[in-house]
Amino acid sequence: MWDKRYKEEGFAYGTEANDFLKSEFSRIPKGGRVLCLAEGEGRNAVFLARQGYAVTAVDQSSVGLEKAKKLARKNKVEISTIVTDLRDYDLGNECWDGIVSISAHVPPELRTKLHNQVANSLKKGGVFILEAYTERQIEMRGIGGPPPSSKEMFMSLNLLQLELKSLDFIIGREIDRDISEGKYHQGESAVVQVVACKS
Repeated sequence: MWDKRYKEEGFAYGTEANDFLKSEFSRIPKGGRVLCLAEGEGRNAVFLARQGYAVTAVDQSSVGLEKAKKLARKNKVEISTIVTDLRDYDLGNECWDGIVSISAHVPPELRTKLHNQVANSLKKGGVFILEAYTERQIEMRGIGGPPPSSKEMFMSLNLLQLELKSLDFIIGREIDRDISEGKYHQGESAVVQVVACKS
């Protein structure tokens, strides 16, 4: 599915970084190493590289990450890319200053596994930034998030507080907001936003 989507002309989710990430990225230690999960065509990774971070973008779609590399070149920055299924990816141990998860909707067992690894893989003082759609998105007028048939892939603040319990939450909220990110994230949307730190 993802290769097909990313083969479409243009950028599926635009070339501008996610608004929540743009408002909160400076909490990540300056110039640090940042991992972007399910990064697709690279808009968030390129933005962070432009701010001076050393960024690694992970995604299962080689098509998406090729576009990410082109976007990086266009912006005169470098990013590292890893094509892999997140099921097979080891986040490592105390090696990241920041981990970013923007609309990284995966099945619950994989999400739990990833989030269990996050605290371990962050350095002390490292920051996790997440925005994802909540199940209320099904009722909203906007476009985005998992299909209604995959309700288990939506996220909620309660779930995330459980899965990330070893981190200190700086921001944890469910809100409605207007999103304009390319063709596939548009309009009135229901999201959960998290910024959490490893103390």
